[in-house]
Amino acid sequence: MVPRLFAWLRQHQRFVDTLLMLPFLALAVLVRSRWIATTPDGITRSIPFLGNLALAVAMCLPLVWRRRWPRAVFAVIAAVAFVQWLVGVNISTCDFPLLVAMYTVAAQCAFRWALATLLVNFLGFVLAIGKLVGQPIPQDSWRALIPDSVGLSAIWLCGLYISTRRKYTLSLEERARRLERERDAQAEVAAAAERARIAREMHDVIAHSISVMVIQADGASYAIDTDTARAKRAMRAVGDTGRSALTEMRRMLGVLREGDGQAALAPQPGVDELPDLVEQIRSTGLPVELTIGGAKVPLPGGMELAIFRIAQEALTNVMKHAGPSATAKVELHYGDGAVELRIRDDGRGVTFSDGRGHGLVSMRERVAVYGGEVTAAPARGGGFEVVARMPVRESSARQEVGARERAERANR
Repeated sequence: MVPRLFAWLRQHQRFVDTLLMLPFLALAVLVRSRWIATTPDGITRSIPFLGNLALAVAMCLPLVWRRRWPRAVFAVIAAVAFVQWLVGVNISTCDFPLLVAMYTVAAQCAFRWALATLLVNFLGFVLAIGKLVGQPIPQDSWRALIPDSVGLSAIWLCGLYISTRRKYTLSLEERARRLERERDAQAEVAAAAERARIAREMHDVIAHSISVMVIQADGASYAIDTDTARAKRAMRAVGDTGRSALTEMRRMLGVLREGDGQAALAPQPGVDELPDLVEQIRSTGLPVELTIGGAKVPLPGGMELAIFRIAQEALTNVMKHAGPSATAKVELHYGDGAVELRIRDDGRGVTFSDGRGHGLVSMRERVAVYGGEVTAAPARGGGFEVVARMPVRESSARQEVGARERAERANR
């Protein structure tokens, strides 16, 4: 109830200010129905009730608009108070709207305006104590100025505190909105990166597996009448390739399912799976030679996956574009501070040398993640060559491999 009440009051500030104005107006009318005024020659006289009511209304009514025009409201109330001082009316409860207007200016306006309202009120106190210009001020009246000044300063400081607090709150809200926008932007970037990663993986798996399955199925259809055993082997290879593709697709799509932690923990193919990849390609009838040279160093899991996918994509392109009599060679070399993967064929691979296919784009994106570069171009003497080179920071790689081994031991 209380939060809803405060929310409703914040939405109806004009109503709240009207309620604030009514007590001051009632006090001015009820407490002193006939004000006493002192003329400059020392003669006292009473002010009619209508005059008192007019001054009270002129002092209190502007409070209704104090939030919208704080400086104008203070100026009007201060002017009415000065008129009241001119006719010799003493300070009364009807003068409290001047303090409320000063508080509003201090809470909503710049500091220079807040300071000006404070000085105006101090001047008003001095004039009220002195009664008339040129009349000597008694010592007791000066002592009365001290508590009035303390109260006036306290109200003014409260207004400044509210102003500072409001600015601080606004800055926090703006910062929260900015952080929320940045969070949403980062989430969109992360989602786009994840979609691109899944698209690359899906392309590599589907393109490679389907190409192998099509070649094996074509071979089986040609050999089924003349060599039944060979056709059976080809169809078994189709089944094995399809099952492997389904397994990889389940692993990749599993990360999109909520609560499927097993898919995220499944191992990704790496350098150790290159011989199996080459053997799978050989089963399609394409002669492939694998060479691994240099002193092997531990590689991050993502880099090993990139090497495997680049080799997979390049060999798939060889099967599709190099021609029936082509051969291929895969070389992986561990050098000084870098690892280099080279896939070369001697076929007619120039037909896909424009570099605009999704496979070649995927290669470049994978290598760029690790600060490397990839080239795909026709080779000298015929054929096509893909070269990927990625720098290796041995210390960070060892740390990642060590962390991965510790996680595997913990899972056991």
